[in-house]
Amino acid sequence: MSTTSHQIGWKTAAAIVVSNMIGTGIFTTLGFQLSDITNTYSIFLLWAIGGILALFGAFCYAELGSHFKGNGGDFIYLKETYHPLFGYLISWISLIIGFSSPVALAALAMSKYLSVFDYTFGNGFAIAAIFLVAVSLSFSLKTSSRFHNFFTFIKIAFIIVLVILGVGLSESPQFGNSLNFSNSWQNEIMLPAFATSLVFVTYSYTGWNSASYIAGEIKDVQKNLPKSLIIGTVFVTVSYILVNYIMLKHAPVSQLAGKEDVMGEAAVNMLGPAFGKIVNIFIALQLVATISGYLWVGSRLTQAFANHTHIWKPLSAGNAKGIPVRAIFAHAVIATIIILTGSFKEIFVYTAFILQLFASLAISTVFFLKKKDRKIFKSNAFHIFPAVFLLFSIYILYFTFIHNPKESLIGVGIIAVGIILYWVDRRLSRQYQSKS
Repeated sequence: MSTTSHQIGWKTAAAIVVSNMIGTGIFTTLGFQLSDITNTYSIFLLWAIGGILALFGAFCYAELGSHFKGNGGDFIYLKETYHPLFGYLISWISLIIGFSSPVALAALAMSKYLSVFDYTFGNGFAIAAIFLVAVSLSFSLKTSSRFHNFFTFIKIAFIIVLVILGVGLSESPQFGNSLNFSNSWQNEIMLPAFATSLVFVTYSYTGWNSASYIAGEIKDVQKNLPKSLIIGTVFVTVSYILVNYIMLKHAPVSQLAGKEDVMGEAAVNMLGPAFGKIVNIFIALQLVATISGYLWVGSRLTQAFANHTHIWKPLSAGNAKGIPVRAIFAHAVIATIIILTGSFKEIFVYTAFILQLFASLAISTVFFLKKKDRKIFKSNAFHIFPAVFLLFSIYILYFTFIHNPKESLIGVGIIAVGIILYWVDRRLSRQYQSKS
């Protein structure tokens, strides 16, 4: 356990939750959803369901994080509850996909939004941004906190100003809107496309569990961990619904469907080309906090994982201030490889599929907590939270696999590689122990 001087309060923990959640998804996924789902009630319902699932998941992780002390999150929960293989797999997924892929997607979205300035900000810019953030997180916990909180402040202030402007300004009759409050939502929510749209939504909420990974760095963890998770998740849910309303209000379906930079499209209509470009700058800036949050939390999880393995042991080393620098740069390198080997939507879908699968496995461990072990929710009604989360997860995973088999199989392949590495790691560890 860290000393008090090297611990963070609930505000920084909540900032990590907010910065990990608000990022690529909310500013890119509406365009994918509008290809099949166009009713405004349907869109709002998607994001409300995502928020409820994230909040229910946060309740479960608050209990798990309070019970299993220290950093590690899913790794500790799955390893202690099921089998070391599951702990190894979630850590492998977190290293390769869970934290590296969102970093890659955020950097790609930055370059996409900045391309409005008649200059192609390509993969080189995205990669440079990742490594600049990695360097900024490599000095000390205090420096990392200041850097992260600064960009999270920009993120939160930007969202608040954007919501006020977007709700307050009238739509432009020149462009029209995407608002559709008809009864067609009753048919749309029964479509398979509604379920596959939920995979984009649940990805956009990824990060609700992030503070639990660094429980060992949070002061008074039983009080401040649930507080940071719940406050962060509620703030993000309200923000997401309002941001979607703004985009639907200020741009027609024909302008948004299939696009990645949907907020940029709506901002230009809302504020004009000049101010619309300023919005694009702030979207890019707030994505710095997304990259920072995932590198920060991911490196801690990887460090905890590396301490228990042979192959990954070198990644457990920290600098003089205790910062896991090697793990930070390992995630930066993997994010670079992801950028160079896949398209935005392909990366998005297989990442969302894998993360939903392993979040479900981690949530299921809460059923093994005895009532006397629960620190926050003592009532038996607590089991409603994981049950609802798991039922929706099965629904989402089934339809994602059916409608996106290629991306889903990429995810299954990555898991299979992790299983092989687990057995190789065990054999190498036994050989090393026998020699020593």
